[in-house]
Amino acid sequence: MLQDNFGRRFYYLRLSVTDICNFRCNYCLPDGYQCGESIARENPLSVAEVDTVVRAFASLGTEKVRLTGGEPSLRKDLVQLIETAKHADGIRRVAITTNGYKLHSEIDAWQRAGLDQLNVSIDSLDPQQFQAITGHDKLEKILRGIDRALELDIPTKVNAVLLREHNLAEFNHFLDWVKVTPVSLRFIELMRTGDNRDFFASNHVAGSDIENLLLRSGWEQVVRSRDAGPAKEFAHPDYAGRIGLIMPYSKDFCASCNRLRMSAQGALHLCLFAEQGIDLRDTIADGDHEALAEQIRAAVCGKDASHQLASGFTGATRNLAMLGG
Repeated sequence: MLQDNFGRRFYYLRLSVTDICNFRCNYCLPDGYQCGESIARENPLSVAEVDTVVRAFASLGTEKVRLTGGEPSLRKDLVQLIETAKHADGIRRVAITTNGYKLHSEIDAWQRAGLDQLNVSIDSLDPQQFQAITGHDKLEKILRGIDRALELDIPTKVNAVLLREHNLAEFNHFLDWVKVTPVSLRFIELMRTGDNRDFFASNHVAGSDIENLLLRSGWEQVVRSRDAGPAKEFAHPDYAGRIGLIMPYSKDFCASCNRLRMSAQGALHLCLFAEQGIDLRDTIADGDHEALAEQIRAAVCGKDASHQLASGFTGATRNLAMLGG
């Protein structure tokens, strides 16, 4: 089992398959993806290399793989990537985080390939506000895609970044939606990155304020599975869906960390806000998953106890599209 020096075990790999994103979310890529920022970004891990990565992590006890971006659906071989992850011995669950741009047209193919879980980013349920945040008038199309995923019985989570000036006033609208829609809606605290200092200062909302509101309204926290993400999840008997809170600024947030990240170029990131990734591309390209597993095991021993977000340290993370958040 993959374990660090603080006794944390890592059942969950977040694997970025591209840095490119076609949305222009105001908290992440307000100017859109900048082509040519890095030549390396034009050379993401191939299907064969993803197979090596997933088999290495699976041999170390990882049970869940989430394909992220950028926007993973921009990969024309995404179906093959899902199949590759699903077929690795020991992997119980394959998930995707997407902006939903291609969801309605592709979700059936993703399910046939072995997709077990879906996360969709929707930062507003108001079409005009959604367009203002993302740069795209696609909300209704994305909601139809979610409806189709639910028809296919795919467990679906919806991610909404809390933004004081853009969607906080919609909180009750979100609750009304969850009352009749069987999704897990996760509110994510806006995180400081290298590119969003001023935006963070004017838009950060403490997740603890939302937690207190939920508890006062009869919501109760539910137990997390061992390969679950970092969200505290809450249920209410009168609601079809659930509410999750991801609060990276909360006390002891990192104590239950169970996930590692691999960039689209084969760099292992021990934390989203680490100083830099550990370049493992050469070993990945060799196709030797056992050698890669040993490198991963050795690297994890150097994982810090916690990020330093509260001190304003964001490491190498310029924006959340780099590693899928």
